[in-house]
Amino acid sequence: MEKIKNIFCIEGFGPDSNCYLFDDILIDTGTGIKKDYLYQKIKEANYNIDDISMIVNTHCHFDHVGGNYLFPNAKVLIHENDAESIRSGDLSSTAGFIFGESIKRNDVDIELKEGDKVSNFEVLHTPGHTSGGISLWDGEILISGDTVFSNGGFGRIDIGGNSNDMAESIDRLSKLDVKYLLPGHGPWVNNGKRHIELARQMFQGY
Repeated sequence: MEKIKNIFCIEGFGPDSNCYLFDDILIDTGTGIKKDYLYQKIKEANYNIDDISMIVNTHCHFDHVGGNYLFPNAKVLIHENDAESIRSGDLSSTAGFIFGESIKRNDVDIELKEGDKVSNFEVLHTPGHTSGGISLWDGEILISGDTVFSNGGFGRIDIGGNSNDMAESIDRLSKLDVKYLLPGHGPWVNNGKRHIELARQMFQGY
């Protein structure tokens, strides 16, 4: 398992999102369908399940929040704009209909806002993929959820997304001096700024 600074990077299994583990915090939890895989990766990082006290969801889609139920003692944090989708379990806004699954944990403990802090990361509200999408930024590492991926990729906007919001979010992220880009899917990369700039250029032609 690769480690960037103090962050353990857990590659998504199949449709699962990537998950990122540091301190007592887990960023996203995948679908929760392949729970043994996620538990094993956490164990490989020398963590116990009960060591995790906080889950931060980058947005409300099932492939990022479906595994929240695997950590019943952890608080769930998500942006205020996406919190209701979790609470209602709506199959449309959570994209559960794509997987034929509904989320098994519907509570939200803390609704995040722009500028909030998660450990040493700042919460950046980066809507576009969903209205409550966030990225986490510490001045060097960007955990970008499904806003931008490596190699010029970006999140789809046809499930609760908005193209104008996405354009503004990608443009905003392109101005950051990102060294490490840790996206919601696909490989994490260094020279993140170049990858985000490529995403900005590609989205303009989208």
